[in-house]
Amino acid sequence: MTFELIAQARTLQGTGASRRLRRAGNVPGIVYGGEAAPQSIEVEHNDLLLKLKKEAFHSTIITLVLDGKKQAVLLRDTQVHAYKPLVLHVDFQRVDATHELHVKVPLHFVNEEVAPGVKLNGGLVNHVTTEVDVQCLAKDLPEFIEVDLSALKIGDSIHLSQLKLPKGVKLVHHTADDSVVVGIVGKGGSSEEAAEGEAAAE
Repeated sequence: MTFELIAQARTLQGTGASRRLRRAGNVPGIVYGGEAAPQSIEVEHNDLLLKLKKEAFHSTIITLVLDGKKQAVLLRDTQVHAYKPLVLHVDFQRVDATHELHVKVPLHFVNEEVAPGVKLNGGLVNHVTTEVDVQCLAKDLPEFIEVDLSALKIGDSIHLSQLKLPKGVKLVHHTADDSVVVGIVGKGGSSEEAAEGEAAAE
């Protein structure tokens, strides 16, 4: 999926200027990174809000058209109103094709309903993690990483090291342990308890 966002350079700074921008239906923001200096921008609010509702917008290279010139960017941060559907500020980072990116990518879980632990034993899928930190070049950045649950029985789990990563993509580990991503638990028990129960039965 590709996204294009129209932006204009923003010259007026400060809280008052940002408030006037928002009243006019625009969102103040900034583009930074690369060799160029940080650039204050503004984008149309409703267009941005619609795009923010799409999962891929958060982990895909975006074409930012700034005053008619295109540049590749990543969404890095958004500030939203506490209870209104209102975007207050947005940050983008310029993308360099020759340098690796560090990005959070969502996990898409497939075949949950046909997993033996669910279909045959009535187990429940326990999603421990829904996104992972990856490192890769812009051209290799996936919109999501698929996690296949079709072989999981009660007590089984999939760890970070078992994820099938696209070519050129590496996981960024924040801890030394190999964390569980997803597992199937018996109703009323944890996957560890289920595994111990199965071992005892055998």
